[in-house]
Amino acid sequence: MESLYKLPRDRARFEAYLTLLQGSQKGDMHLPIAGYNPMGKGFVLDKIRELKKLGAEQLMEEAIKEVNEELRDQPLKEIEVTLNLVDDVGGAWSNRATVDFSSKFLIEPLIKRNFCTPHIWTSEQLTKDIIINRTKEYLFRTFYWTQHGKPKSLKDHVSQETYVASKIDYKGKDLHIDLKDAKDFYSQNQDSQDYSLLFNFFYGDKASEVLNYATYGSSENLGFIFSRYLARDKKHLGVNLNFFVE
Repeated sequence: MESLYKLPRDRARFEAYLTLLQGSQKGDMHLPIAGYNPMGKGFVLDKIRELKKLGAEQLMEEAIKEVNEELRDQPLKEIEVTLNLVDDVGGAWSNRATVDFSSKFLIEPLIKRNFCTPHIWTSEQLTKDIIINRTKEYLFRTFYWTQHGKPKSLKDHVSQETYVASKIDYKGKDLHIDLKDAKDFYSQNQDSQDYSLLFNFFYGDKASEVLNYATYGSSENLGFIFSRYLARDKKHLGVNLNFFVE
C-alpha cells in the first residue's frame, strides 16, 4: 500500500488499486483492501509510514500468535489477516460509523473468502496498544462469526461484541455511560432487527442524525461500551447472555 500511495493521484493509481483488490477476476476480491481510499492524499501515505515505524505488522503477528494459542483447541481454519487503513479525515472516503458497522457486523463476504480486516482510521492517534487490540478484536469477531454466523437481533449483536470484549485487555480504562438507560434500551429492544435501531444503539444519536435515522437518546458508542460492561460484570448487570464459545 505504501508503493500504491507513492503513485500520482490519477487514474493509473486507481487502476493499480483495482488490480490489487480484484486480481485477474473483475468483481471478486483477491486482496482484502476494500477499506482503503485509492485516491487518498499525502496524509494517508504519512499514516502508513507511521504504522511501519510502530512495527504494525510485527505487532499484528504477535497478536495473531496469542489468539491462535487461545483458540488452539478449536478446528483449524486458515484466515488471511490484512490491516485496512480507512480514510475518515477531510474529503473522507466514506461515513466512519457505517463503515465501522459493516466491518464488524456485515462480514459474511470476508468470512466466505477466509479474510479478516482489522480497521485503523487515519484520524487516530496510533499506539502499539491500538494496533494489538484492534487486531485481536477483529480476529475474535471473525472466530465468533464462524461459530454463530451473522447477527440478526440486537441481542445477537450485543452477544458478539460482549464475547469480543471479554477477550481484550483494555487495561482498566474507564467506561462512561448511563448503565440504567443502556440496560433499559437493550431490554426493550433486544429482539429488534431494525438496522437503524441497531446502528443507533452502537453509534449514538449524532451518528444517526447524519443519516436521518431515528434517534433514541443514545450516547456515542453506547452499545460497545455496554458490551464491555457485560463482559466485565454480567451478574451485576442482571442481563442473561449465552455468548461464550466453549
